[in-house]
Parts: sequence; C-alpha cells; structure tokens
Amino acid sequence: MSTTERPRILIVGGGYVGLYAAMRILKKMRYGEATVTVVDPRSYMTYLPFLPEAAGGNVAPRNLVAPLRRVLQKAEVLTGHVTGVDHGRKVATISPLAGDSYELPFDYLVVAAGSVSRTFPIPGLAEHGIGMKTVEEAIGLRNHVMAQLDKAESTTDKDVRRQALTFVFVGGGFAGVETIAEVEDMARDAAKIYNTVSREDMRFILVEAANRILPEMGPDLGVWTKERLEERGIEVFLETSMESCVDKHVVLKNGVEADASTIVWTAGVKPNPVLASFGLPLGPRGHVDTAPTLQVKGFDNVWAAGDNAQVPDLAAGEGAWCPPNAQHAVRQAIVLGDNVISGMRGFPQAEYKHKNLGAVAGLGLHKGVAILFGKYKLKGRPAWWFHRLYHGSRVPTMNRKVRVFTDWTLAMFLKREAVGLAQMENPREAFYEAATPVPAPRSEKPLPEKVSS
Repeated sequence: MSTTERPRILIVGGGYVGLYAAMRILKKMRYGEATVTVVDPRSYMTYLPFLPEAAGGNVAPRNLVAPLRRVLQKAEVLTGHVTGVDHGRKVATISPLAGDSYELPFDYLVVAAGSVSRTFPIPGLAEHGIGMKTVEEAIGLRNHVMAQLDKAESTTDKDVRRQALTFVFVGGGFAGVETIAEVEDMARDAAKIYNTVSREDMRFILVEAANRILPEMGPDLGVWTKERLEERGIEVFLETSMESCVDKHVVLKNGVEADASTIVWTAGVKPNPVLASFGLPLGPRGHVDTAPTLQVKGFDNVWAAGDNAQVPDLAAGEGAWCPPNAQHAVRQAIVLGDNVISGMRGFPQAEYKHKNLGAVAGLGLHKGVAILFGKYKLKGRPAWWFHRLYHGSRVPTMNRKVRVFTDWTLAMFLKREAVGLAQMENPREAFYEAATPVPAPRSEKPLPEKVSS
C-alpha cells in the first residue's frame, strides 16, 4: 500500500459495481487527480451469471474471474475486509488477510460490498448445504456431483447408492433453475460412461416456496420452464419449503422425504452484514438507502449501488426499487463512476435511469428461455444462443471474452469432460498420509528371549 497526499476514492468491494466503477473512474479521472483504492477479500471479480455453467462444466473456472490487479493496474488493490467506517474522521478500518488491522483515510467512499446467501435456521442446512455465490462453490458442486456418481458405481449398498444419486435444489429463481438444469444436463451426459449408473437411477428435486419458478420471466414462461424441467425427470415442488436436512435426510413441508447426498441452497440473497458497521442509513431489509443519483442519503461523499443498495427504480414508478441483478449492477456502476468524478469536481449528479433489456436463463446445452425488452419471448435453442451471446459479451476484459467464446467453440466439436476432482477439496490429504510416520505393529505375544549359544 502506498501513501499519497492526493484525495483517496475508497471502493469497498471488487465485484460488479466495485470493478466497473473503478474502471470508469480511472478512465474519466485526470492524471494524478486522485488515488483509487479497492478493498475486497478476494483478489478477483467473479462473473456470477456463469456459475451454473461452471457447475455444469461448460465454462472453465479461470475464465469467469477477472484478476483485480491486472484489470485495475492504475489503482491500489488491497486484499482484505473493511470492518468499519468512521465518517467523522473519514477513515476506514482495514483487516488484511494477514497481519494487524489498520486505519485507511479516504475522501470519497463507494460501498459495493455486494450480498451473501440468505439462509434460515433450518436444522442440518449449515452442515450439509452447498451455496452458489462463489466460483469455489460452483466448482466444488461439480466435483461433488461427479464424486457421487463414482460412489454409486462402486458400492453394493442400495441405501448408499440411492442417497448418492439424489440431488435437492432449494430456490426456484435464476440461480436455482439454471444450476439444477446445468447439473442435470451434465449428470445425464456423464452417466453414459458408467456401467451401472443411468439417468433413471438419479433423482433431481427442485423446491420453491412461491407458486412459480423464474418469476422475473412472467407466469407463462415460468410454467413453460417448469414443464420442460419435468419432461427431463426433474421433480418441481411449488409452494413448499425444506423443513430440515439433518444427516442429509431432507424433509419438505409438503411431506416429501428423501435421503440426499447433495443439497444446494439458492433461495435468495441478502445485503452483506458488514454494512451494519458502516454508519450508513439502511432500508428495512438491510440495504444502503440511496437517492436516484446513487448518493447515500445524508452524505455528499458516499455512493452505493448493486446488491447492497436500495436504489429507486425511476422506470417502474414511485416506491419501486431496482432488483439485485447483474444487469442493474453493471449499468449503475457506470453512473456511479461518473457521479464520483462529478462530485469530486463540484458538478451536478446524474440520476440512474434504465430501460429494461429483459432476462435470459440457460437450461443446459442448447436449452434456454428469454424475454427481450419486456415483450419478445424466446424458448429453446434460440434463447440459449441469445443467453450465451449476451453474457459472453458482458464478461469483463477482452481476454476473458476470447477465452469463453473459444471454450464454447471447442465444445461444439469435442465431448464434455465427465471428470470430477473431488480431492481438490483436501489437496494435502495424500501428502499428509505419506509424511505421517506409520507406527510399528505391536505383537500380541511377547517375543521369546534370545538364547545365547
């Protein structure tokens, strides 16, 4: 970390808003006008819409992350947490990955801490649930699913086999539907190389508390998606919830019970809890309360956007808020970056307004659903192509765009890799066993005394 007398723009979070806002500020800022500092516990930004495809093996994990230090070469990037903010003194408390915490002064603050998984006190969930908010979770899920197929192929115990081949997904939004669709597609394809495991042996369950899935798509496309999933053998239970999953025994509110080795939780997100220590006004659900200019109410040097912000949706009318999705986060970041520069120079702030571009969802290879500009509806392969075209174009940096489209192009001619690397979860285990001294075996009977000749 360098020291400087220039004004500091401190950006908390290196996700969508943090990365794109920093890129915008660096682009618009005059040389030497300010120092941009980005703080995030990870040294990379993750393109979240690709997590389901990563879980399905269609996107390599390295291609859905952008290293912050490479992308933001003119900024300071600190790997750690911002644990508190003192607005009176204009200092933030930084907790690095190693070493003691310290205070960092700032002049302008951008709050882009994002969100975390929204969970409930369900017995067994913390012990056995798998989230889908990080690239590590997505790759871990893929490796875990492939390990279950290996386990089922190798055991003669019917109960163990049944549990290994039962997969429960909780949450019928974009994350849940896309993830179960991609994983089922991968498992169906992978089963072809197993002798005793087929798709008919597997059980996939999708649980949603509302009365439909993909609510952002509208009721008709939600019904169409549910029917397509059921045609693939996926059980979809609406208006129900998971009551417990102790010892991986899943109990649903509608009475359905199943032993499942895989329990994936995608039932929504909530603002990062660290916001409570930032001394900012929060809305009823914990979001930072902002004006349409993305300025935090009551502050002229603090801005917020994305999943952790309550941003008025001027296009939807009074009282409406922008939903927490990537489409809004990226576009808000551009306005936010411009407003930080304007605020620093004493110019008026611009309001965030948007036109709805629609929504897209991938449902496995060559399958998808989309609604464009709120009225044009696509299903099947055309929607899948649009899904890939849109998200491929949104991946940050040209380097990642080229890599992603290259992977997709090669996949048209090469078979999907049906291999899981479950040992990646504990990579040192084999070395530890090899390096641990093996105790000498003890004889049950005492050895006879040596007789001298």
